[in-house]
Amino acid sequence: MWPLTNAVRHYPWGSHTVIPELLGEPAPSELPYAELWMGAHPDAPSRLGDGTGLDAAIAADPEALLGAAVHEHFGARLPFLMKVLAADTPLSLQAHPTTAQAQVGFAAEEAAGIPREDPTRTFKDPFHKPEILCALTPVEALCGFRPVEESLHCLAKLQLPELMPTIAALARGGLRTAIPQLIALSARRRNSLVRAVADKAAQFVAAHDPEFINTYRWAATLAETYPGDPGVVISLLCNHLTLAPGEAVFLPAGNLHAYLSGAGVEVMASSDNVLRGGLTAKHVDLAALIEVLDFTDGKVPVLRPVLGPGGLRYPVPVEDFDLTRVQVDVDPGVLTTSGPQVVVCTEGVGTLAGPDGEVELQRGRSAFVPAGEPVTVRGPAVLYRATTALH
Repeated sequence: MWPLTNAVRHYPWGSHTVIPELLGEPAPSELPYAELWMGAHPDAPSRLGDGTGLDAAIAADPEALLGAAVHEHFGARLPFLMKVLAADTPLSLQAHPTTAQAQVGFAAEEAAGIPREDPTRTFKDPFHKPEILCALTPVEALCGFRPVEESLHCLAKLQLPELMPTIAALARGGLRTAIPQLIALSARRRNSLVRAVADKAAQFVAAHDPEFINTYRWAATLAETYPGDPGVVISLLCNHLTLAPGEAVFLPAGNLHAYLSGAGVEVMASSDNVLRGGLTAKHVDLAALIEVLDFTDGKVPVLRPVLGPGGLRYPVPVEDFDLTRVQVDVDPGVLTTSGPQVVVCTEGVGTLAGPDGEVELQRGRSAFVPAGEPVTVRGPAVLYRATTALH
């Protein structure tokens, strides 16, 4: 078992308090702490005690560290990335590709010679990126498209002439027609539309009209940060989700989503493929986005855990990762799996004991456990364990 030193990613939407408090560090005066990365992603791999990157350690002996089944199925790489995510302001509206889409897009951009650090590059690797977020604090998010009939009502209630083309497109051709129409609007029409939507939405909020109040409140708020951004209007077509601590949401390939506020433990397939659709100043590849978007409408379920080996497990329909919440009070717990594990402590002090010794995890600290090693956990502590779901 190896204690990990992890990278912090500083993005403008991050929090100045959540991750520093978790790590026991002073709150920064300038740089927000957006994500704490725990894993072997080549962009910011966790470090072992001697400074070696976890990615390099795995590449040197993949079968021993990953296990034969994981090594054979995923190659010489850790197939998941674990994060603590903390958002004070909204992230961009985004979606992620399937494996097949990622492979085709990556190969095309490699053949075109587009540097991977180019801001217009869309596919950074040939892997998909499904993800799960488990709330540590209340989390608000946009997740997938709400039922079309509900979206039509939400738009029509604003009674705006500027919205009539969007309403007509949605009624005539559904989301597959309405979304491209919004993103492709000229800058002048986008500015006029977003300003009108924000003003009218704010009026409904001020009047305390309960119908769609959270949707309208966020549309008005988003327009302040992203004036003229079509994502403001697209947000009206999305499910608004509120997660209580301990609840989670799974986001498959093609799901258009944006975390709006809050903090959680996030586990995803180890990929950096992000296709943005709005609420951003970064590059939007409309053609690629439309290709990967899942235009299925309907409610997105909130995941609640089930009792599993070692704790409360959040089942997901992918093999790349699996997430378990482990609460240890008086009696020790046991974490067993045939694959590799990354364990992070979010409350108390946890001790991992294995055949070769012990690792103490204070709040905010994490460890990598090689494949197949039985681990006893002592507390009191709350830990989150990521592994693969490969059986």
